[in-house]
Amino acid sequence: MKKYIILFALAITTIIANAQTEDTIPVLMETPEQMQEDLQQVLKPTYGDYYEGLSKKITFDRMIPPYGLEVTFDKTVHIIFPAAIRYVDLGSNNIIAGKAGTSENILRVKAAIRDFETETNMAVITEEGSYYTFNVKYADEPEKLNIEMKDFMHDGIATNNPNNSMDIYLKELGSESPRTVYIINRAIYNTDKRLVKHIGSKRFGIQYLLKGIYSHNNLLYLHTSIKNSSNVPFDVDFVRMKIVDKKMVKQTAIQETVIYPLRAYNFVSSVGGDKTERTVFTIDKITIPNDKQLVIELFEKNGGRNQSFVIENEDLLQAKEIDELKVK
Repeated sequence: MKKYIILFALAITTIIANAQTEDTIPVLMETPEQMQEDLQQVLKPTYGDYYEGLSKKITFDRMIPPYGLEVTFDKTVHIIFPAAIRYVDLGSNNIIAGKAGTSENILRVKAAIRDFETETNMAVITEEGSYYTFNVKYADEPEKLNIEMKDFMHDGIATNNPNNSMDIYLKELGSESPRTVYIINRAIYNTDKRLVKHIGSKRFGIQYLLKGIYSHNNLLYLHTSIKNSSNVPFDVDFVRMKIVDKKMVKQTAIQETVIYPLRAYNFVSSVGGDKTERTVFTIDKITIPNDKQLVIELFEKNGGRNQSFVIENEDLLQAKEIDELKVK
């Protein structure tokens, strides 16, 4: 009898075990490290696409070709840009760079570490809106130590910018591209027309004239000329522009507003004997109330041959509008 009871019990146990195997799924306990690895596998991008197909690839026609630049530890490379330097960024601490002395458009670059192996890069933005980028590597004897960054990549068409020039905007020029301002200044200077014939001053052998007033995109361009008829060089100390009252009552505070030029094309520090030099100033567009006037003063360094002339509001309103499509 006991034999049959034992066989019955074994049969019941086998049936329960089979039922558990068919109807349940065993749960395996994972360690925290395994769970973290599983999560990383789920979040891991596929085929190198970190944006899951939502990004647009940058094509080669959007790339600004970098210049190749070699530097070394024992020598300095000097790069001369066509305009003042406003921004410099270095890709790594393997190189150092800075403006050369008091110059605004010369950048000196050299290796900070001897024989560094990894290539780095450098970017420069100039005042007239050009962007330059360089791939920099170490060389015991750099092939070029003095480099002039002229717009040699220009194709010769006036309306086309060189490939290294971008529309970079600087705060003080508002919505105008520095490159456009530079081209307009250069065009006014090269054209050298005298549109204004009644504004200027002359004494002590020095003649200071306003040759033209131009307007474009909320900016004014003032074309001035310094003629030295004497044999003594005229050393320019500074030029000051200010808006003052036409009638100033004695013993009262003088109300004046100083105008700071945004750009000065071909600003010279000295005018030789029997020589003439011209400068184009760029200022914010202004209008002057009827009881005020714009005074431009030219001061001689360590001298007394100072000059000044007055611009009225009606003169500013007659400014010639510039068509940038016709600028050469």
